[in-house]
Amino acid sequence: MQLSHDDEYNFSITKFEKMLKTNNVFFFDSVEFENIIQHYLEIGKVALAKKAIKIGLEQHPSSIILTLFKVELYIFEDKLDLAERHLDKLFLIDPNNEEIFIQKATIYSKRDEHEKAIEVLNVALSFSDERADIYSLLGIEYLYLENFEAAKNAYKKCLIEDDQDYAALYNIIYCFDFLEQPDEAIGFINEFLEDNPYSEVAWHQLGKQYLHNDDYKKALAAFDFAIISDDTFIGAYFEKGKILEQLNRYSEAIENYLITLEFDDPTSFAYLRIGNCYEKLNNKELAIQYYYKTVHEDPLLDKGWEAITDFYYKQKNYQKALYYINKAVEIDGQNIAYWKRYAQINFRMNFYEEAERGYQTIIELGNYDIDIWNRRADILLILGENNAAIQNLLQGLEFHPEDAEIEFRLAGLYYTLNEIGKGQYHLVNGLKSDKEYVIILEELFPNILQRQSVQEILKNY
Repeated sequence: MQLSHDDEYNFSITKFEKMLKTNNVFFFDSVEFENIIQHYLEIGKVALAKKAIKIGLEQHPSSIILTLFKVELYIFEDKLDLAERHLDKLFLIDPNNEEIFIQKATIYSKRDEHEKAIEVLNVALSFSDERADIYSLLGIEYLYLENFEAAKNAYKKCLIEDDQDYAALYNIIYCFDFLEQPDEAIGFINEFLEDNPYSEVAWHQLGKQYLHNDDYKKALAAFDFAIISDDTFIGAYFEKGKILEQLNRYSEAIENYLITLEFDDPTSFAYLRIGNCYEKLNNKELAIQYYYKTVHEDPLLDKGWEAITDFYYKQKNYQKALYYINKAVEIDGQNIAYWKRYAQINFRMNFYEEAERGYQTIIELGNYDIDIWNRRADILLILGENNAAIQNLLQGLEFHPEDAEIEFRLAGLYYTLNEIGKGQYHLVNGLKSDKEYVIILEELFPNILQRQSVQEILKNY
């Protein structure tokens, strides 16, 4: 009974592993060793690949392919000089072996000598049967050099050699995007589609280019053609759903998101978008159900917790909003967006100490937005912590020098503490920066505004 190719492949691997376990020496032909080594490299078992290379070269010391595997591992381990010496020896034996040039180019690339890598790859092109692979490698080297035009041309040649090379297509679009050439990208993809009218990837990319130009009608048509080309293409359904959302066609958007759940495992992103659509349709019950599914599917997705919190906040159900933002903070205490909601909700519930803690944490996490300093100061003022409010604002002033909102708050606080000189200093600074923000004194320190000395300063501005 003759074994199939797959059976022979599996038999070689089983036989090799049995040899390692028993310490017996079995003979394999060089092709068997090549398959064994390739298998271990593909599944990431580098140690077993090394053993196979070592034993393979002991049985077939003149095998160029097995030696090239050895070189590949040397390069992987950054033993570049050792790899280069082996390649030089192989070149003397087989000067027209394209793989020798490809590995040589890889060494140059790892040394950041990308121009040399390009020279070597161009030599390999002259006698290679697998030109698409080499054009792809050339594209990578040009990207390293940030020569996007040359990279684009290299990847175009890849597609000429192999119109199913979608990695090359993606890279061409990347180059167009980087060069900010959306119209050129659209023209190129349309040309490609003339020869490949059922390329779902090309239609998908065309739709995304139309989105860059805010041409929703053409984008929708492109995603529809992507779905016609492959009715299980999840990416097209997602993109179509997102456009329908922007067009306020929420029921249709939901239909497209639900289709993605039929073809693949549920994703938190799909649940989140469906929940958002139901909320826009004012179907609160289904909206919150899908928001719950979102965080259940991925508890680390911040947008899920934010959606639930914001949902209850809009309903003025602050107790539940606080409950869920507390759960979110427990999961990720470094998330500034969570702490902003935490502070905002606690303030709404008149839990001023907790709200102040939230703003203090935001600052400690490195967010120095002007609003954070001012809101924290206002809460400290409510709590009667005037000195703490001043220290907070002085810190804020270091990041926002002469900011009028901070200056007027400091003026009011210093006047409140009867530190008149400092109050006048910051009042004048505030008026110099932007006198319209004097309204802060009216809102927070109305009694201070009535003082004659303050009125005299205001008259001069």
